[in-house]
Order: sequence, then structure tokens, then C-alpha cells
Amino acid sequence: MTERRAILSGSTFEEQIGYARAVVDGDRVHVSGTTGFDYATMTISDDVVEQAEQCLRNVGAALEEAGCSFADVVRVRYLLPDRDDFEPCWPVLRSRFGEVRPAATMLVCGLADARMKIEIEVDARRRTPNSG
Repeated sequence: MTERRAILSGSTFEEQIGYARAVVDGDRVHVSGTTGFDYATMTISDDVVEQAEQCLRNVGAALEEAGCSFADVVRVRYLLPDRDDFEPCWPVLRSRFGEVRPAATMLVCGLADARMKIEIEVDARRRTPNSG
């Protein structure tokens, strides 16, 4: 039977809305749209670049718990309410994905909380599925 397990970050949103930060399904890892909240304190910066950095720390923690890393990411989606906020984030995004070169999409859309300036979602494929 294919392994399927949920990874929770402790974000209050996961409990309130009813979702997991990530789902491991066999060798595939699906990380939910992840914002710049520091889940330990449930605080968020006003700066989009700092939010992008925190998004990637949050995504990285989920990937690590799933048994993989940014090197395993095959698809990334960036969601931003303001298209002008995307370019300032490029150096931060390139620092994680520049060598990996996943398929990528950027969408301009509203986010769940007006403080959120960027949300990042990734799909990864583990090279060696973990047994637990």
C-alpha cells in the first residue's frame, strides 16, 4: 500500500480550516500554499522579501519532514496580490530554486489575510520513498 501521511506545522490555520502543511503520497510530496507567517509566534513581517524568506523556511521544514529538500522540487507556484512585489523576491527565490529549475507559475490573486503578500506552494518527488 502506498504511504500517505499528513505533515502539520502547528499553524492555527491548519486546524481552523482543516488542511495539512504537506501531504506525502508515496514518492510525491505536496506542500500547501505557505505564507510568511512564523508559525511559532503567528507573526508576519510587513516586508514582502522577508515574507518570501519565511515562506521558504516554512516550505523547507515541511520538505525536510517529508524526507526531501528543495533539490527535489519539481513544481512551484507563487501567489501574490500585487504583481509589483514579485520581482523584489527573485533573489530569495533564486537562492533555493536557481539550481533546481522547477516548473513555475506566478499568479496574481487575493490571499486569505490582507497582511499576506506572497504565498508559495510546491510539489516535490522524493528520490527514495521513506517507509515512515
